[in-house]
Amino acid sequence: MSDKEIVIIGAGMHRFGRFPDETYGEIGRHAVREALKDAGIGWSSIEAAYCSTMYLPATAGARIMRPLGATGIPICDVEAACASGGVAMKQAIQGLKAGEYETALVLGVEKMPRGFMDPLMLYERWQVEMGMSTNPSYWAMRARRHMHEFGTTDLHIAKVAHKSHRNSVNNPYAMYRKEFSLEEIQNSQLVCDPIRLLEICAPNEGAAAVILATREKAKKLASRKPVTVAACTHTLTLYSADFRVPLDSVSATKTNPGPTERTSALAYEKAGIGPKDINLFEVQDTDAFCEIEIYEQLGLCPEGDAGKLIDEGITEIDGRYPVNVSGGLVCKGEPVGASHLGQVVELVWQLRHEAEKRQVPNAQVGLAHVLGAGGNCAVTILKA
Repeated sequence: MSDKEIVIIGAGMHRFGRFPDETYGEIGRHAVREALKDAGIGWSSIEAAYCSTMYLPATAGARIMRPLGATGIPICDVEAACASGGVAMKQAIQGLKAGEYETALVLGVEKMPRGFMDPLMLYERWQVEMGMSTNPSYWAMRARRHMHEFGTTDLHIAKVAHKSHRNSVNNPYAMYRKEFSLEEIQNSQLVCDPIRLLEICAPNEGAAAVILATREKAKKLASRKPVTVAACTHTLTLYSADFRVPLDSVSATKTNPGPTERTSALAYEKAGIGPKDINLFEVQDTDAFCEIEIYEQLGLCPEGDAGKLIDEGITEIDGRYPVNVSGGLVCKGEPVGASHLGQVVELVWQLRHEAEKRQVPNAQVGLAHVLGAGGNCAVTILKA
């Protein structure tokens, strides 16, 4: 594979939330137009497009983007659960590095029904019929195991949610933009012990898009300094390390490497840096405990020490490792196909120092992380 440097020259979003008066096509085209406007180029400059989604119909990408102009470019749909956006980005990067194209657009878009995700999309029918198909139950079991082994508390989980809700107030693209007290979070409705309503994300709607180009092409097109894609990695877990049934859990030993450890290690190696070199993180937080676990799996602290990071304010916006300054999925919601691209767009704005009141001072390197069904994990590292 070529060692061509790939950069982001444009980024755009449609706010995450619920939009009954907008079709998925309108939501997606909004993000695409914003990215094109940001790059200062027209649709005719795009040579290939990729669309990440999980719930939309076949050929959703073409249905969304052809109305922008039937230019005859390839438009490919990609699905890999919560990692869909990362996989779509990786495929676009591979096309650029191979010399097939010099520019490519990656769109993540979703319009999801309310409530828990359709279990038959994620589990075998027998698992559904035996009551083993509710995601929060597995998240809760992971939380309880961590609490048992390392002394993590309900307060630690609430503190993460408190941080996210406080950060979201300054993010106009988030679904929920209200700050809650620790007491309000701890007294919110119990979803699955120990996870509460204000500590969990909601499936919703939204879109995000980035325009990628080779460094050489960017010099001809970009009206501003582009952001470098230092790494974009995707793997499947070797074995499931969570509390799933044997079908998905061949090994559950303490030394079993999970998907986040494997994928982030590849990303760090590719980018030639480690976690200490990164200025901010946007990570998977389908529930607030998940964010706690990701601290350890990304190497921000040793296993079992995540509670210390929270208590010492290390992951606050002004801390050593700012995490989910956007409000994370807990506050933005999770339109699955758009979630990773939403993280990437946030990093682009941060590295350009365009994030206004949620700006991380002196941000130069950012990491985006998603983890979903089937052990799909994607990690993207960007540099200013």
